[in-house]
Amino acid sequence: MFTLPLGDHAELGPLEPWQAPEFLSHIDRARASVDPWIPWATFSTDLDSATASLQRYADRLADDTGRIYGIRLDGTLVGGVMFTRFDSASGVCEVGCWLERAGEGRGLVTRACRVLIDWAFQERGMSRVEWWVASGNSRSIEVARRLGMTRDGVLRQRSSYRGVRYDTEVWSVLATERPPAAEVPEAGVRAELARLMGVFVGGFTNTGGSRPDLGVIRDVFIPQGMIIANVGDEPVIYNLDAFIEPRQKMLTDGTLTEFSEREVAERTEIFGSVAHRFSEYRKSGFHRGEWFEGSGCKTTQFVRTPAGWKMSSLAWDDAPAIATGTGTGTG
Repeated sequence: MFTLPLGDHAELGPLEPWQAPEFLSHIDRARASVDPWIPWATFSTDLDSATASLQRYADRLADDTGRIYGIRLDGTLVGGVMFTRFDSASGVCEVGCWLERAGEGRGLVTRACRVLIDWAFQERGMSRVEWWVASGNSRSIEVARRLGMTRDGVLRQRSSYRGVRYDTEVWSVLATERPPAAEVPEAGVRAELARLMGVFVGGFTNTGGSRPDLGVIRDVFIPQGMIIANVGDEPVIYNLDAFIEPRQKMLTDGTLTEFSEREVAERTEIFGSVAHRFSEYRKSGFHRGEWFEGSGCKTTQFVRTPAGWKMSSLAWDDAPAIATGTGTGTG
């Protein structure tokens, strides 16, 4: 059976009915996070039903109407991608994905989907690749954006899950819109770096009752990323988990409320596959019930990876007037 390397000790390969035991074990681990968005996971509850799910895709492969592939990390199945529809006559296909939590934050789905999309365009001559996603599935929507897709529209209350109706967003990319990575203009790179910074900063926001999602930091950083607070006498260096966990708590336990941070100025330099962004930011919110406003600067390094541009490190310092020490969101 062939496999394709995805980097970071991950590989992509076909999923076939004889692999149903492995597939079922994986779905059991992934069910809580996957089931609301991938309906067929609901029906893969034992060996017979898991085999049937894979057999349906084996039949589609034989008919050239669909395909399914697994993503393995260090040899363990952690997710997959598929052509849910493949119509060579019309030149239109649809790509889908799923992932258990053990595989998150590494860009595996984005890389795997790029393999499928490139194959559809370059090998099969497809004209359009679609991405159908429930409006509430923010992680999947971010993947569509990273893949260079455009949102075509919303089908209101098209799908149902456990008695609740969901809107479905339709995203797509055309063959004529997909230049080789080496040909992406600098303006496009700058836009992507700005988007990554926006995702990072936006993850801290809890204004108006919104819930912060610091998990997005794992999406925009390489797994080995480093975040440094240099607001005191000595730098404090965090890996991603050490940075995220206490700040998620502060933003959800009432310590820090109505908090937002925004980038107000930036200077960006790009050289080949590396880039640097120097940002000025402002922030405000209630810290233990007391209103505060502040500002500071951060410096962010980026690297281009097989999954696209990612942050590799970020360091920040608050302006002296800030007394709460809540830099870069909640430092």
